[in-house]
Amino acid sequence: MRLIIIRHAIAVERGTPDIADEDRPLTRKGERRFREVARGLARIEPRPDVLLTSPLPRARQTAEIAAAAWGKIKPKKTDVLAGGSFAEIAGVLDKLPRDASAAVVGHEPDVSELLAAILGSKDAAAFTFKKGGAAAVEVAGPLGQGGVLVWAMPPRLLRRFGRR
Repeated sequence: MRLIIIRHAIAVERGTPDIADEDRPLTRKGERRFREVARGLARIEPRPDVLLTSPLPRARQTAEIAAAAWGKIKPKKTDVLAGGSFAEIAGVLDKLPRDASAAVVGHEPDVSELLAAILGSKDAAAFTFKKGGAAAVEVAGPLGQGGVLVWAMPPRLLRRFGRR
């Protein structure tokens, strides 16, 4: 399986008055910048077979922008991408066909913990994603058996691919 892991784009700051953490949307800047990131993703990665997203607004909006860039794919809300354990996320992904490609949109520290676990590391901090950053891994069997990092890029580099 080819798995693309994406952290949501720039969102309204945590602690903003009158906006609960679980309701924080993307900022205009976050939307604008992630459109370029998504174009870059679509240039370097073919459209995945499935696009799963945390149900929180900032991740859903990020996934919708990615879906528009890839075309012909609709994000599917997946609750475990909002704070689920590696085992729970793996349980969802392991149900997909082995030859499938998937993209997931989530949050920190969840996405870095997911990547670290797939790569067999206990140091998730070494894999911290910037907002709008992404990585791709190849997984030959169940997620718990590990995988190989294909690429990891900050949003700035993905935006460059999107502008070309």
